[in-house]
Amino acid sequence: MTTASQTEKIPVTVLTGYLGAGKTTLLNRILSEPHGKKYAVIVNEFGEIGIDNELVVNADEEVFEMNNGCICCTVRGDLVRIIDGLMRRKGKFDAIIVETTGLADPAPVAQTFFMDENVGAKTRLDAVVTVADAKWLKDRLKDAPEAKNQIAFADVILLNKTDLVTPGELAEVEARIRAINPYAKLHRTERSKIALDEVLGRNAFDLDRILDIEPEFLTADDGHNHDHDHDHHGHDHHHHHGGLKHYHDEDMQSISLNTAKPLDADKFFPWVQDLVATEGKDILRSKGILSFKGDPERFVFQGVHMILDGDHQRKWKDGEERTSRIVFIGRHLPEEKIRKGFESCIA
Repeated sequence: MTTASQTEKIPVTVLTGYLGAGKTTLLNRILSEPHGKKYAVIVNEFGEIGIDNELVVNADEEVFEMNNGCICCTVRGDLVRIIDGLMRRKGKFDAIIVETTGLADPAPVAQTFFMDENVGAKTRLDAVVTVADAKWLKDRLKDAPEAKNQIAFADVILLNKTDLVTPGELAEVEARIRAINPYAKLHRTERSKIALDEVLGRNAFDLDRILDIEPEFLTADDGHNHDHDHDHHGHDHHHHHGGLKHYHDEDMQSISLNTAKPLDADKFFPWVQDLVATEGKDILRSKGILSFKGDPERFVFQGVHMILDGDHQRKWKDGEERTSRIVFIGRHLPEEKIRKGFESCIA
């Protein structure tokens, strides 16, 4: 996997989120702002997204050109065909944005970019972005499994409509999000107002970028003092006052494993492959940075359900702590079995 060809590939952002959470607002901003970039936006149905007709230039059946040069088209059930068509158009796109319906699980869309060779040859998955409604998310997490999938799957989460909730409610909903997904980048927004580079061009699936999978704990109530000096993401960690406990979501959890001892590659690879083969449908995302015995380079991997992708990344630096860290996010994961299995891979 050469990085040169990776950079020429067109980055694809998968945008997901509940109906009414603010996806359309975000999409209309991408399609109308004078950002000087050419984006292709693939939506499920035009009617559903409510694109402002004033913005549309020559509309043919499936593809609309916007006044700012962006292009908008509908999936109509076949993502592969649409992407293929976009790739044949004259002029390069800076990025492609795929909007999934409010009820959809983003996984199959994400998997298309790993599985389909033609698509994978020309595009690369950049990030999964979820727009969540600060006011309604709590209820959605109770009654809608898709809402949980969308949170668990995300690399970037826009917690939108924050102006409609109290600071206490906001802290609580953030704690719920963190219980499901400790490593997504979380932004609080109003009316989906966010710098587009916080959403696009994240490179979250680029193995070189999985540098920081240190999960963030909202509260240090597990008896450890979490030292947040290493956290250079600009998150503020002081919004857990008021005795807010670290939530453990009933059926969705994240399991973090780490060890300072080197791993045995001959034990680790069969173990992790067997794990995703047996538990893969319940593992939504996995990420890891690994230190193997006798290997001067860091190995990084990530997975979507049963699909794993990994590669050597760079040499461990002098004096760098050679810790192996893995995060699994999923449903009803056999934590004890996973921990024991991981420990058995220590060289």
